Amino acid sequence: MEHSTGFVLAVDAVTRHVNSARPDAPVRPDRPRPPRLAPTRLATAAALRRLADRMEPRPARVPTCQS
Repeated sequence: MEHSTGFVLAVDAVTRHVNSARPDAPVRPDRPRPPRLAPTRLATAAALRRLADRMEPRPARVPTCQS
């Protein structure tokens, strides 16, 4: 019995998924959301950039030829 129930659920899920790509599918507009955690994201990005600059090896200096 459990296999037939799984089959019915799978067919239903696949049908809903395939029909959602149709051109006449219903469309729900996205709700406008205010940006959350923007200052935290900027601070984290700056901290990670400083850490990457500190850890990344610097290119070797090119010796100058002086005669």
